[in-house]
Amino acid sequence: MKRTAHLLSSLVFTGLLMSPPVETQEIANAYRQTADRLIDALTENHDAYERLTELVDLFGHRVSGSVALEQAIDWIMDEMQVDGLENVHGETVMVPHWVRGEESLQMVLPRPRNLRMLGLGGSIATPPGGVRAELMVVSSFAELERRAEEARGRIVLFDVPFTNYGQTVAYRTGGATAAARAGAVASLIRSVTPYSQQTPHTGQMSYEEGTPRIAHAAITVEDAELLHRMVDRGERVELLLEMNAQMLPDAPSRNVMGEIVGSEYPDEVVVLGGHIDSWDVGQGAMDDAGGVVAAWEAVRMMKDLGLRPRRTVRVVGWTSEENGGPGGRAYAEAHADEYHVLAMESDAGVFEPQGFGFTGSEEAFGMITEIGTLLTRIHSGVISRGGGGADITALMETGVPGMGLQVDGTRYFWYHHSDADTIDKLDPDEVARCAATMAVMAYVVADMPVRLPR
Repeated sequence: MKRTAHLLSSLVFTGLLMSPPVETQEIANAYRQTADRLIDALTENHDAYERLTELVDLFGHRVSGSVALEQAIDWIMDEMQVDGLENVHGETVMVPHWVRGEESLQMVLPRPRNLRMLGLGGSIATPPGGVRAELMVVSSFAELERRAEEARGRIVLFDVPFTNYGQTVAYRTGGATAAARAGAVASLIRSVTPYSQQTPHTGQMSYEEGTPRIAHAAITVEDAELLHRMVDRGERVELLLEMNAQMLPDAPSRNVMGEIVGSEYPDEVVVLGGHIDSWDVGQGAMDDAGGVVAAWEAVRMMKDLGLRPRRTVRVVGWTSEENGGPGGRAYAEAHADEYHVLAMESDAGVFEPQGFGFTGSEEAFGMITEIGTLLTRIHSGVISRGGGGADITALMETGVPGMGLQVDGTRYFWYHHSDADTIDKLDPDEVARCAATMAVMAYVVADMPVRLPR
């Protein structure tokens, strides 16, 4: 018996036995009834979906610096007041203000054809009258480097099939710089998406100091493959690209927020939310009004059920995530004196929730994993290592544990940053389960007797 006990003790010490400690198990047991109340209340109706629909139908897309974004923020604050949330307000943030303007892309040779395109966020305009040049197609940065002499005076198209977002988006962000360095007069990318129905996808790009700036745009998967085939056959392809984009002076916007003040530790904060801005196409329903509304509904339901946790729960709609993320940084600076127990973001679409990716200490991971068991009944309690979000990165850099809602991402990049990001792509039941998943996690962390360790 002593030898067996010693072996078990050794296994626990070395981490080979993964059962959570008794006190952690007791957290889940203590909150099961409350978790079920939140899940039932949030999934028995489609309130979250209906609120999301109203938001995106009323204001449409909400690009950084736009009137629509500020009108949407005003509406959210009014609605949060009606909901009875506390300390509802907006905090001013200066944000980039890029305006697309009129734009077009035409194939001139070997035959006339209008090509669907979207200028990439931050791109400069073409010269008056546009840029007409022969097309060069490459499949990678490495190929462009090998054939750099051919690029001079041409429009370069990066026809790079989607593998994953992290790899493929490099052509959106850095394609203009690479093409300009080789002497190109403009650059295009195959849209960053695994699926297309002639839908171009926009997104932020960047320039490198010391390298000439050229116009940069995205075309559809279908047209990228068409142009590639034509060039491979030896045909001379000429394009005419016209863009009238402008980068205006920074504009005032706001991070919008409301909260339930904690009953015992009001200065300790659990923050959850998403970004309220979007690109200037579609409705930004999936990216990321859905994340904001799911978090908002999670907090509203706590209020409606009379649940006031020990710590403050705050919902935030961060501004201008798509244009460099000044909202997240400004929030971290403005609230640097507060103790954030946990930061949670939803910015991967409000599809079927699966759980969370978590970044924090081993002890905190064990506690979060046990809280996740309260979500087993809606299949959204899987906790994995590594998670966060662009808007909470600045908080996490100060040591705040962070987590990102993980969902079924099968279709996310089908619609991402395109005209197809509209409310009809979302399922009301899935949106409700996203809200319930965030509600349970946020409430338990905010209310449990022990503070989530760092």
